[in-house]
Amino acid sequence: MKILITNDDGIESPSLLALAKWARKHGEVTVIAPKVEQSGKSQGIDIIHPFEVEEVELASDIKAYSVNSTPADCVRFAILGLKENPDLVISGINCGFNLGRDLAYSGTVGAIYEAQGLGVKAFALSTAFSSSETAISYLDEIYAYIVDNKLFDYGNLYNINVPLEVKGINITRQGGAYYLDEFIKMDDGRYKQKGIFVYKNNNNLDIDTDSVVSGYISITPLTLERTNMEVYEKLKSKKI
Repeated sequence: MKILITNDDGIESPSLLALAKWARKHGEVTVIAPKVEQSGKSQGIDIIHPFEVEEVELASDIKAYSVNSTPADCVRFAILGLKENPDLVISGINCGFNLGRDLAYSGTVGAIYEAQGLGVKAFALSTAFSSSETAISYLDEIYAYIVDNKLFDYGNLYNINVPLEVKGINITRQGGAYYLDEFIKMDDGRYKQKGIFVYKNNNNLDIDTDSVVSGYISITPLTLERTNMEVYEKLKSKKI
């Protein structure tokens, strides 16, 4: 199996290397990751400016490239540029959960959306800001859960979040608001966004936010489809 590893924390992230070394047990690994942190870039790509691509050394048996662009562009460069044709794309391990409506902003998740759009099955891995050690230690168990339950027979796109203390694994759906931002004015007149924690726990373990906060690894199937099918069917039935 050919595995492509990327992230949005950048090529120098320790958890990226840990993930790549783990993945090496399951196949041929290529790492293509942003040169610098690209958090919050979603599925953005740069179609205006040329960007630097540099082969780097991460480990002796892992081919790796630094790309001075977004996570989605890393996936695009691998598949469309290098013709890597991976069987699986893994994005992470992100330092910080990607839960609820924050998925819309996540560069980590944006990378797997891009992979799926190019026809490759993929999953994203995220954990708490403070430590990725638990997530790393649970990689075998998470992957065994995916394989044993044949998750890729049902869908090709999954978002996974790992709490610091794990009680088990839940299949979940996307929750609601997790963070909101306020704008802080700097001394030079510029503004910086600062996240405000707005999540409220409803103790619903079917939802990714509640599940992770309650100590469960959350595995959420995602889709590229953005059509509101309920509204579509209603409008079509009216023959507008």
